[in-house]
Amino acid sequence: MKVILLQDVKGSGKKGELVNVSDGYGRNYLLPHKLAVEADAKAINEMKNAEQSRQYKIEQEKAKAKDNADKLSNQTLTIIGKAGKGGKLFGSVTSKEVAAELKRKYGVDIDKRKVILESDIKTFGTYNCEVKLYTGISAKLKVMVTEAEG
Repeated sequence: MKVILLQDVKGSGKKGELVNVSDGYGRNYLLPHKLAVEADAKAINEMKNAEQSRQYKIEQEKAKAKDNADKLSNQTLTIIGKAGKGGKLFGSVTSKEVAAELKRKYGVDIDKRKVILESDIKTFGTYNCEVKLYTGISAKLKVMVTEAEG
C-alpha cells in the first residue's frame, strides 16, 4: 500500500514522503492515527503542488536576497554617535544599531544576528561589516561612525 506521510514516522520515513508500507500497517495504524493518507491521484497531485509552491517561495527569497546584496554591497553606512573626552564613544555601536540604520536608509529588514562586525566599535572611524542575507548570499559594507554635530 502506498501512503503519503503527514508526520515523521520512525522506521517508515519523513513528513511528505511517498512510501510503500504493508496493507495492515497502513490501514490499522497509519491511517487511523492520521499519520498518513492513502496515495491516490488527488493526494499525489497535492503533494507535487505543495513541493512546487515551496520551491517557488525559496526562489523568490533567493532573488530578493540577491537584489538586497547588490544594493548593499560596497556601500558606506554612516552612524552618528555621542562621545566623551578623547573621542571615545559612550558605549559602543552594536549590530542592532547597524541593522536599524540599514532598515531606515535602504529599507532592508535584517535580523541583528545576521550583521557581523569585525570587532566592537568603540571609537570613531570606518569599520568593515558583513550582512548575511540568505544561505550563501551576503553583502560586505563599511560602517562609518561620526560624531554628533553640536
